[in-house]
Amino acid sequence: MEGECKRRGEGQVEIGVMMEAVHKVEAAPPQSTVDKMKLRFKETFFPDDPFRRFKGQPPRRKWVLGAQYLFPILDWAPNYSLSFFKSDLVAGLTIASLAIPQATRPLPPISISHLSFSGISYAKLANLPPIIGLYSSFVPPLVYSVLGSSRDLAVGPVSIASLIMGSMLRQAVNPNTDPFLFLQLAFTATLFAGIFQASLGILRLGFIIDFLSKATLVGFMAGAAIIVSLQQLKNLLGIVHFTKKMAVVPVLSSVFHNTHEWSWQTVVMGISFLAFLLLSRHVSIRRPKLFWLSVGAPLASVIISTLLVFLLKAQNHGISIIGKLKCGLNRPSWDNLLFDSTYLGTTMKTGIVTGIISLTEGIASGRTFASLRGYQVDGNKEMMAIGLMNIVGSCTSCYVTTGAFSRSAVNHNAGCKTAMSNVVMALTVMVTLLFLMPLFAYTPNVVLAAIIIGAVIGLIDVPAAYNIWKLDKVDFLVCMSSFLGVIFISVQEGLAIAVGLSIFRILLQTTRPKMIALGNIPGTNIYRDLHQYQDAKRVPGFLILAVEAPINFANTTYLNERITRWIENENSMEDKETNLQFLILDLSAVPTVDTSGISFLIDLKKSTEKHGLELTLVNPMGEVMEKLQRANEIHDFLGVNSLHLTIAEAVFSLSSQNKLQQQEVSSALFI
Repeated sequence: MEGECKRRGEGQVEIGVMMEAVHKVEAAPPQSTVDKMKLRFKETFFPDDPFRRFKGQPPRRKWVLGAQYLFPILDWAPNYSLSFFKSDLVAGLTIASLAIPQATRPLPPISISHLSFSGISYAKLANLPPIIGLYSSFVPPLVYSVLGSSRDLAVGPVSIASLIMGSMLRQAVNPNTDPFLFLQLAFTATLFAGIFQASLGILRLGFIIDFLSKATLVGFMAGAAIIVSLQQLKNLLGIVHFTKKMAVVPVLSSVFHNTHEWSWQTVVMGISFLAFLLLSRHVSIRRPKLFWLSVGAPLASVIISTLLVFLLKAQNHGISIIGKLKCGLNRPSWDNLLFDSTYLGTTMKTGIVTGIISLTEGIASGRTFASLRGYQVDGNKEMMAIGLMNIVGSCTSCYVTTGAFSRSAVNHNAGCKTAMSNVVMALTVMVTLLFLMPLFAYTPNVVLAAIIIGAVIGLIDVPAAYNIWKLDKVDFLVCMSSFLGVIFISVQEGLAIAVGLSIFRILLQTTRPKMIALGNIPGTNIYRDLHQYQDAKRVPGFLILAVEAPINFANTTYLNERITRWIENENSMEDKETNLQFLILDLSAVPTVDTSGISFLIDLKKSTEKHGLELTLVNPMGEVMEKLQRANEIHDFLGVNSLHLTIAEAVFSLSSQNKLQQQEVSSALFI
């Protein structure tokens, strides 16, 4: 490029740097349809190329790598050392001390058909006997330690999945009148959750969970945390007759209509231990090195409150306690799986919803801590691991489990090195189930309520919601829709509303793609958005537009109407220097085009010619260029100046052509 080509004269602007040559727009190298389908299939389902590690390896090595891929424990176990075990032992005992108080709740020494569902734990949130919570902290971690690829993920029940399962299954069966049937449905829903999760991993369909955006999850978790906390008011205040509904209005109504049931002894104990838990959490956040305070606080609360109740005989003064507990490990539950057509739809729907929610939390947690330590977590392998973990769990008296962020954060901060920390936690829970359950007999339910509130209150992420508001108002609308839907309607409806709004936004972006008018930065060959760059100037006689989305059947009508309106606006401008002669369409940001999109471009070419305009397409990408060439072979609609590599070359070429035509006309008139 040499010199500058300027439009001289009053009121005219520069149009860029002179071009030595106009470059040809080339098509992508030819590929067969089969090769294209293979490439598209690979990019869709195997973007991480998991088979690259097998390339160039001898057969025996491939078998070893295959076994390590399916069972990650074979990757780290051969190099496991004593120093690693010391770190994992500390981390495992730490997360066990956190898991046991959250999962503990009575299973009275009577037949399962007469179970009491009045406890408060993660299992109680699912309306299950919370001993199931301890069962779910024993078997699933063992399975995950063999199949999981994360070193930091700590597996067990989580509050959100527990809440969703309880609220959805309750619509079909009352857990108070038919607890055994409810338990059967919970195990069956867990089986379906595991099958769904494993299928997503096996079929490489993990992108489905991406529909749960950050804004959706922030609002959903905050709403669910409030619902969970309000549910604990029953035991925090000592109320006997409490609503079974989950929405905020019925819960608050039940609280204030039963003030005569409030127990001041229960209230004092509950507020005291809740303040202790929140204070320890606050100190741990302010001083990360003291993270062990918030970790040990729940177990310390259980021990101290149990001793107080035992010494003061507080159970005789209005303090509700757990009562006697039976020791023993998980019972097989495959014979309790229920596939009756009456409840099959409910269990499948519950399994899919809880499966997606728990999968999202587990994978997000694993990837977060993997990034902090500089290693990779395979999302699809995690889906298979979590899915198989829940399939096995459904057959061993467990309900839906995943990797909880809070528990994984404790595991990470405690210095875990491998998934062995999950094994240590599981063995600690096993010892508790076999020998230590009687020690929880005098544990007050109000302390368990305080532990649950202290655990879920961290899910209310106000700074994240504020950042969403500052960055994107539409995302904030999605966030608030999820939040308000959960607390005022129901958990599943609130989540469905938020997901629906997110999908609607994606559809809106597809059907109403962004288009911008470009102008030239004086003295350069750069063309930028006229609205964004104040220095950018319109080129007289040119309308330069850029499409920033795929062109397909869903948006061709909109694009046609929008371009027509732009042309009309250009023609109606009173201060224009020359009449509009050229329409340049920049396709650099258009990755794909379908047959409707090609038809739109052909029709646009014809309609612009009728209005005396010349259409030029700039930088069509590989697939777009290939389809344009094929369409041109049939319709012959592309002229000499219909395709250009850059906007600058298009402006230069068309300006030179127009100038030459004007000279020829002047010469003819002179003659």
